[in-house]
Amino acid sequence: MSVYNHRPMVPPTQNRLIELLDAVRAEFDQLTQEAIMCKSQRDEFEHKMNSQIQEMNLFQQNLMEMERMQQIIKKQYEEEIARLRQQLEQVQHSQHGGPPVASGYSGPSGYAQPPPPAMMESNQPVHHPSYPSGPPPPPSGAHGGPPPPMASGGPPYLNGGAPHPTSTPPPPQTNPSKPPGAGPLGGGASGTPNMMSSGYADMDPEAVPPNMKVEGQDWFALFNPKVPRRLKVELVHTFDHGSVVCCVKFSNDGRYLAAGCNQATYIYDTYSATRIAVLQDENAGREGDLYIRSVSFNPDGKHLATGAEDKQIRIWDIQKKRIRRVLQGHDQDIYSLEFSRDGSFLVSGSGDRTARIWDWNESRCIHVLPIQELDQKDPGVTSVAISPDSRLVAAGSLDKVVRVWDAQTGQVLERLEGHKDSVYSVAFMPDGKTLVSGSLDKTLRMWQLATNMYSNERGKNPCKQVFTGHKDFVLSVATTPDGNWIVSGSKDRGVQFWDPYTGQTQFMLQGHKNSVISVATSPGRRPLFATGSGDNRARIWSYEPANV
Repeated sequence: MSVYNHRPMVPPTQNRLIELLDAVRAEFDQLTQEAIMCKSQRDEFEHKMNSQIQEMNLFQQNLMEMERMQQIIKKQYEEEIARLRQQLEQVQHSQHGGPPVASGYSGPSGYAQPPPPAMMESNQPVHHPSYPSGPPPPPSGAHGGPPPPMASGGPPYLNGGAPHPTSTPPPPQTNPSKPPGAGPLGGGASGTPNMMSSGYADMDPEAVPPNMKVEGQDWFALFNPKVPRRLKVELVHTFDHGSVVCCVKFSNDGRYLAAGCNQATYIYDTYSATRIAVLQDENAGREGDLYIRSVSFNPDGKHLATGAEDKQIRIWDIQKKRIRRVLQGHDQDIYSLEFSRDGSFLVSGSGDRTARIWDWNESRCIHVLPIQELDQKDPGVTSVAISPDSRLVAAGSLDKVVRVWDAQTGQVLERLEGHKDSVYSVAFMPDGKTLVSGSLDKTLRMWQLATNMYSNERGKNPCKQVFTGHKDFVLSVATTPDGNWIVSGSKDRGVQFWDPYTGQTQFMLQGHKNSVISVATSPGRRPLFATGSGDNRARIWSYEPANV
């Protein structure tokens, strides 16, 4: 019998290993199941999250649509309110009568609102020790007559002065659109002015589209959303002074700017902003005030005329900073000066009820242009202008009238009436046939002069347009060399650019902390304008075609 065992012998350790492998396999299967469950839960969570994101996006879309609808409804309400206001103003206008009124873009709350935050900390006007808010206004008469009644707070030049008791400023009016082919006066063949649509008088700045407003560090401009934007405006230079800036004027080539202040006139290079001259008469004495009310460059660029409160006109040699001539003859302050285009003569306006034409080279007065109406209480001349062809002299006065004389003969040719208060500024359009005036009645007027001023052919209503939009006195007006714009400065601290073809405001500029006493446009190639203010600043701005 064999003792050999044919059945294999399994080591005990092998059984143990198999058991361990089975245990590992079971644990792996369990972990796999758990991983599958986690993946399933993750997928479910991601699905829910995506659903919520989609719901949020849908909610945002609905919210944006609701906001858009609100804007549409708001605009419809605003248009309806504007339409009703226009109807009301037209009814008021029909009750008062008079020429058409083109409403300007008055900006938010008609400029009565506080300036932007950048201007808030130093918003108080700069006061002169002797006057509540700058130099006094032109006197009402040449012989010590009483000035017009003033509101509390100072003289009209800067801080107001109520209109005469008998004067009632015209209510804001609106005009329908200019018909195709109408000229800058908007008048038809019969001379009847066309009515024009109004701008947005109470536009909220936040509602103005971004492409219709510009903001600087301490200034802003709002463009009229009612009309296409044709310009862009930017601040170029700022010049600070120790007193009120009463007047600003460019040289004929636009290279220099003169600013008249207390005791002195400053001349700046408009390219480099360098002060190139300070013109001050040392013989005039420095005690008290001597405001330089008007300046004018001779076209030769070598001489500057200045008019002041001491009744004298000084002709300065700019390079030598010396007085070349002193023109004497006025009995009151000199408020306005202008050289003719060829530089042959100078015109002055004074509170003594006269404008004068001077041969300045000979220090000789050629013509005295008096205001002789005995029924006028306040005939002081505040502003003079010379037509581009040097044939006409225009003057605005405190008696609310604009007069036009023949520069060669001194004969009165036109007497333009319509303003409800004193006329503070006049300017010719480049065509020489149209005249613009600004008044304390808060309006500008555009006048059509007769083609033949010696022939009585003038129509019954030479005033072809009234521009409203300023909320306070219009202190200065100017026209651009191309005739496309009228510029006005006001006690409301604003500057407005007006389109003479449509009667609408292109933009409203707030860039000063006090009244804008003087505005001037550059005759040079660069499109510049300047402003002088009761905040002691003169500023140069550019206006260029907009690429909007």
